[in-house]
Amino acid sequence: MNSYLHIGAGLLIGVLLGAFFYGGLWWTIARFMTLAQPAWLIFGSFLLRTLVAVTGFYIALRGGWPSLVAALITFLVTRIVVTRLIHITDKKKPGAIEESMS
Repeated sequence: MNSYLHIGAGLLIGVLLGAFFYGGLWWTIARFMTLAQPAWLIFGSFLLRTLVAVTGFYIALRGGWPSLVAALITFLVTRIVVTRLIHITDKKKPGAIEESMS
């Protein structure tokens, strides 16, 4: 029973980390073109997202290897989900189709 709890915690950690990491990446890309010095935003975002992800995976590892594997798998699956959600959201914006065709 205890191992199932650790795997469940790993799944939750992976989803949260994936949403934070890939959502943060999307937010950074959406904002960097509006800044005069975008390098600071890109570097800072990368540093923060990586620090949070590594810390989260370390916490998942404390539950054992199955917990870490569950976190890594759901982290990658969350990438697919976030990418599809962002794609659907961007299509609903006015003018998005015209911009993507040019």
